[in-house]
Amino acid sequence: MDPLFVGGTMLRRGLLTPGNPVRIVRQFAALGRWGFGLAGELRQAAARSPRRIAVIDEQGQLTYAQLLDRAERLASGLPVAPGERVGLLCRNSARMISALIGVTTLGADPVLMNTGLSPSQLATVAKDQGLRALLFDDEFAERVALVEGVEKLSEERVEELIAGAPPVPRMPPPERPGRTIVLTSGTTGVPKGARRPTPGGFRPLCSVIDRIPLRAQERVMIAAPLFHTWGFAGLQIALALRATIVLRRKFDPAAVLDDLVRHECTGMIAVPVMVQQLMELPVASAKPALRVVAVSGSALPGGLATRFMDRYGDVLYNLYGSTEASWASIATPADLRSAPSTAGRPPHGTTVAVLDEAGGPVPVGEVGRLFVGNEMLFDGYTDGASKSMHEGLLATGDLGHVDPSGLVFVDGREDDMIISGGENVYPAEVEGLLADLPQVREVAVIGVPDEEYGQRLAAYLVLREGETLDPEAVRDHVRRHRARFSVPRDVIFLEALPRNATGKVVTRELPR
Repeated sequence: MDPLFVGGTMLRRGLLTPGNPVRIVRQFAALGRWGFGLAGELRQAAARSPRRIAVIDEQGQLTYAQLLDRAERLASGLPVAPGERVGLLCRNSARMISALIGVTTLGADPVLMNTGLSPSQLATVAKDQGLRALLFDDEFAERVALVEGVEKLSEERVEELIAGAPPVPRMPPPERPGRTIVLTSGTTGVPKGARRPTPGGFRPLCSVIDRIPLRAQERVMIAAPLFHTWGFAGLQIALALRATIVLRRKFDPAAVLDDLVRHECTGMIAVPVMVQQLMELPVASAKPALRVVAVSGSALPGGLATRFMDRYGDVLYNLYGSTEASWASIATPADLRSAPSTAGRPPHGTTVAVLDEAGGPVPVGEVGRLFVGNEMLFDGYTDGASKSMHEGLLATGDLGHVDPSGLVFVDGREDDMIISGGENVYPAEVEGLLADLPQVREVAVIGVPDEEYGQRLAAYLVLREGETLDPEAVRDHVRRHRARFSVPRDVIFLEALPRNATGKVVTRELPR
């Protein structure tokens, strides 16, 4: 059935439309020679649509032919050997894409560095990953100063390498394809490097675009950071679709909304906090013509999905996955209308299982450990470690359940669950409850030590401008809807939650 599924999905998404026969032959020949990694996807797009605009950023725009030329020139000029690792500390830009693909074209391994890393974290990651070189945006020059033992390539130096390299019309594929390394979020410690697999064909792409209906040659704003698993996945999808990618170095909700309208974007790749910030803007007179807004990276706060679709239409899709598992399930607008907190259903070729501590299945509706299987599971961490597996399925590290209709729900992280007075308590459940309060802008709930009960919950709330809320009113709200052991002992009001560059709350920075 897979050939029928792949062929049908490609046809529905506009990937099998007629065109210049010579270009089509070159397109598939490029995939045959280079494979389905970023280097191959850029080459197939440049072969089929060389003059199509590939990227629009704050510096201008590049066609697919121009983007490929920059990537190949950089690959020929980099002071790096195949198999070595190159860090990329860059914001979203055409420069980052050409650097990323240039590194893989050479057969070196790009390591996507989180722009939110501190100088000491950056130095530690560079050492742990054994970087040979580090390409960085000029704004990070001071941070890079602490990194030792690597070739440091500034924006100016990269441009010199590209300008000084001769055109390479038919650069051969490397003996060993470059492998992209994505860092884990590092919200509780130093990030680890996870080796991303290279797709072996069209099926992984089709599994996603079957549920998230992005089409060939769309204009897609990738707002999620390209160093993040979801931003990186968005880039892979966009190149495969020969889309025009719209980028902005930093996320600013008003500027992004303007870009969506001005560049006539029909798709958007984002993380949930970005959608939340868009909703805090006044209703604009000119709305973007969005068909698809696909989010991933963290849970959707309570009620956000419904509010967003009430304003922008039923265009929101929520992908639940991780750096290690790629994807586990995808929620469509219909799923989110029926159950706004759902993570959706597993796409084609993906299995989700809810297991108990002994590895046995739990009854429908009961909470257990979430495991996932698909062909894009990561190849382990760069330090040689991996994650728990059970009969070919990877542990996500999350707890969840599946309802009678087959919808997946994530109830929280395994290591977030607390035991209060002998009862299991899930902070995420209380977070969702408090997020529904009209006065609350954002909320985080964690477990803290307690002398009497062992552990209790602490709630951190950021209120909307002009709103007030009493701590006891917060506790009363939880008492009315949950058991007494779910009531937070501490209610703390903050100006903002500490978040990393991908919008995840950094719990270790919450005041205790």
